[in-house]
Amino acid sequence: MTSVDVVIPAYNEEKDLPKCIATLWDFLNEHLPHQWQIVIADNGSTDKTLAVAQALSQQYPRVTYVHLDQKGRGRALRKAWLESKADVVSYMDVDLSTKLDAFPPLIKALDEGYGVAIGSRLIRGAKVTRSPKREFTSRAYNLLIKLMFCPGFHDAQCGFKAVKREVVQEIVPHIKDQAWFFDTELLLLAEKKGYRVKEVPVEWLEDAGTTVKVAKTAWEDVKGLFRVRFKPPF
Repeated sequence: MTSVDVVIPAYNEEKDLPKCIATLWDFLNEHLPHQWQIVIADNGSTDKTLAVAQALSQQYPRVTYVHLDQKGRGRALRKAWLESKADVVSYMDVDLSTKLDAFPPLIKALDEGYGVAIGSRLIRGAKVTRSPKREFTSRAYNLLIKLMFCPGFHDAQCGFKAVKREVVQEIVPHIKDQAWFFDTELLLLAEKKGYRVKEVPVEWLEDAGTTVKVAKTAWEDVKGLFRVRFKPPF
């Protein structure tokens, strides 16, 4: 049976983490017929996130945690994924903006031979509620990816992905970004190596309390695209 690690990157999420784990644990227990565990990846939190993660690992079976002194979603995923022994590694954002019903189809796609499976807000069947600013930024960014790389995927940045272990072992060591561009870099390098990417339409609701700085993140992502385009690792 396929084993699955579900990683939750967490930076200063002491308030939202308990609800996230409770909701996710119940869903996986009821709907995912695989061996699974939840891994909380505390990356550089300055609040009580680490203590909360430790408490949750005692409260729930199949919940564990890793700790990094530095922040960065990409950095957290790198550590949790490369250290995992599971057949499949995945992640989702702590706010659970993506409806969990789309998670089993991600795992099914990997069972069917895809190397990477991702949630998409930009394909037929997706239902998305977000601000006009974030909608424009997302579509403009993904259009730029299309123009530069002609990839087979439409939505690089949805925080809802699953990857086979062998893909992680081959691709992740070559990823340079430690933050938000990690996702895009993963997808572009995976396709370059010939792995197939499956997109699953998702229902996605923007978290009004998000701390992501859209403009700054978008600029860093654009710089990352040019780096991968003109200085690829292979």
